[in-house]
Amino acid sequence: MNIILLGPPGAGKGTQARHLVETRGMIQLSTGDMLRDARTSGTEMGQKVAEIMDAGKLVTDEIVIGLIEEQLTTKKGAGFIFDGFPRTLAQADALSALLAKHGQSLHTVIEMRVDDDALVSRITARSTCANCGEVYNDITKPIPADGKCSNCGGSEFKRRADDNEESLRTRLMEYYKKTSPLIGYYYAKGDLRPVNGLADIKEVTASIEAILG
Repeated sequence: MNIILLGPPGAGKGTQARHLVETRGMIQLSTGDMLRDARTSGTEMGQKVAEIMDAGKLVTDEIVIGLIEEQLTTKKGAGFIFDGFPRTLAQADALSALLAKHGQSLHTVIEMRVDDDALVSRITARSTCANCGEVYNDITKPIPADGKCSNCGGSEFKRRADDNEESLRTRLMEYYKKTSPLIGYYYAKGDLRPVNGLADIKEVTASIEAILG
């Protein structure tokens, strides 16, 4: 089973992906993580990535698809979760062709729908455990009173420098310009399944589980 988690920054894709990894044995493919891992891997592809990123240039779709193909052919699990990819229609077509090449297909695309104002309010109150990445929120899920992460016991927490309203609105606009056309693309293909991304985390998880069956 291969799925795409689609939604704007802060919609909760990472949190839901971790749940699916833990409970279903799926493999999360996050573009950012793959690029960071590749540049330190020492492989030929990794050296290309490092050169491009060190020069301050954007990594091409061809290279990202190459990294995904490496994962598809070397990692074994109960399916892949594409998180942060595809971002454009061209990438969507490339992913479809890549899956077909390896005798695989896309099971579903889960669109995590949000209200922009509510999302900005939620994200500007967000912090994460520096050790395990567990997400906390000043309003809905504050850091435990003892100052220790409920997941790993870590005591260091951080906020993203760009988790402020101005940066978030800019990131949202970028998402809607480049990525939102994918909603129509996958709807037309019959693959799109929407969930309320701003519901309680457990409610979102239950909605996704119901879709996946």
